[in-house]
Amino acid sequence: MGFVNSGFSSTSTQFEQARVSGGGRSQNLKFSYGYASSPGKRSSMEDFYETRVCGVDGQIVGLFGVFDGHGGAQAAEYVKQNLFSNLITHPKFFSDTKSAIADAYNHTDSEFLKIDDNYQRDAGSTASTAVLVGDRLVVANVGDSRAVICRDGNAVAVSRDHKPDQSDERQRIENAGGFVMWAGTWRVGGVLAVSRAFGDKLLKQYVVADPEIKEEVIDNSLEFLILASDGLWDVVTNEEAVSMIKSIEDPEEASKRLTQEAYRRGSGDNITCIVVRFEAGQGETGP
Repeated sequence: MGFVNSGFSSTSTQFEQARVSGGGRSQNLKFSYGYASSPGKRSSMEDFYETRVCGVDGQIVGLFGVFDGHGGAQAAEYVKQNLFSNLITHPKFFSDTKSAIADAYNHTDSEFLKIDDNYQRDAGSTASTAVLVGDRLVVANVGDSRAVICRDGNAVAVSRDHKPDQSDERQRIENAGGFVMWAGTWRVGGVLAVSRAFGDKLLKQYVVADPEIKEEVIDNSLEFLILASDGLWDVVTNEEAVSMIKSIEDPEEASKRLTQEAYRRGSGDNITCIVVRFEAGQGETGP
């Protein structure tokens, strides 16, 4: 729930009262997770998140996502409710997880656009998602929510923020007949500050929902994963985030620590964070 925006005079107590958090552990004890989410200094909430551990064809699967809406909350809420269901029912979920993720992203996007006439026409959402299956961690993203892992004590970005001024993104947009211009920051068509997203019907020709996907092996060197909206990353570096929670065993407490620090540093956005901690000795080295 949002609260009345009182700017930088908002107290830590107000922040904590507005924040929701929780967590859990997988049935096979291979990972634990926690989340924290707050409107921060904003009066409305457009961040959504999903944490799901379920059995799929006899295997324990972890599904985690952060979805940062713009132009209203409708797109982010729709993606939260439908993306992972579309993914785990995909016929290639186990055999070709990356292509299943790409298909699920684009199918979810096209289905949202079909019903978007009932919503605001400029509603859109980023997505940063992580799928844990076997000894694989498969991360996908569109937009500027970000995934960072801690491996051997070091922060490693496993997603790339999609910004319109990146040379390849600008080229793709211009090849599709669009343009990028400065309007406080670099924006697609002078409007949108991310170059990939769900929704955004009026810019869909240029703002695609094709995810970039990266796979990591879950082994004893992989300590934890952070998924967060740009409300965190605008004010906290990857290295700072990893260092800040390295010694915090409880991933819910780690998530709360990150959101609190982002708020303290003056983040003006909604702040949502998921931390997944991999249990030492439980991972198996894969190919």
